[in-house]
Amino acid sequence: MNLRSGWIDRDIENEDNLPPLIRQCKLLEVSRSSIYYKNRPRILWKEDEKIKRLIGEMYAKNSTYGTRRMTKHLNKLEIEIGRTRITRLYRELGIQAIYPKPRTSIGRKEHLKFPYLLKDLKIDHPDEVWATDITYIKMPYGFVYLTAVMDLYSRYVISWRLSTTLDTYFCLEALNDALNYGTPEIFNSDQGVQYTSNDFTNELKNAGIKISMDGKGRCFDNIFVERLWRTVKYEWIYLHSFENISNLKNGLTWYFNHYNNERLHQSLNYETPASLYFKAKTAKDAA
Repeated sequence: MNLRSGWIDRDIENEDNLPPLIRQCKLLEVSRSSIYYKNRPRILWKEDEKIKRLIGEMYAKNSTYGTRRMTKHLNKLEIEIGRTRITRLYRELGIQAIYPKPRTSIGRKEHLKFPYLLKDLKIDHPDEVWATDITYIKMPYGFVYLTAVMDLYSRYVISWRLSTTLDTYFCLEALNDALNYGTPEIFNSDQGVQYTSNDFTNELKNAGIKISMDGKGRCFDNIFVERLWRTVKYEWIYLHSFENISNLKNGLTWYFNHYNNERLHQSLNYETPASLYFKAKTAKDAA
């Protein structure tokens, strides 16, 4: 068989008394390009895995790297690779360059704001301060939103919820779930409408909890939860692809269990959040 720019030689077609290739493909309802497809050699799959690891290492250091800069970075490592291939590997890794996304903390003027109570506060026991926040996760069809309640003494993630909308309900669900574990002295959040709503603040007041809110535009007031989001995204979200919210929920269930019970924290003297949280609670109750 002779190929001329992707076409079968017409003399051979005539010898076999066959119709043109385009006509054959149309009759069989197959793509003409599939006739010439060849399986990728196994060595290319291994190369992709190696390049994915290099991409993940650089992306963990600087998540603003898009496909153009990542291509240049790999070229400087003497890896001959084009942007098209990098784009495909980004898609397979489920990552993209980080840039400003939907605002998750939008206040409402008529809602009552509360002062920030954590300034100069030395947190020295569990359930002294809990904090919460919302972040977004990019999905194939748009965004979903993740909220979590964390004990600031131990970094233990007490509860979390996912939602496709930025309403108050999924934040209330996370709060009520967390309150099954105990009651904090102070609960800290930003000034988003979810946390300043009467439904949310009344839940805290009824439980006898002091309400603390970050200053407007001061993300570092809630730095520990911000660090949690960074860790979750770099260690899990950006390294996996989630087709739907069910897959994402299953993945986060595994990760938060790992984060609480297995992941050692340098800032906790290499203890896990769960061990520190429950050990300190037991000692406190015994006293």
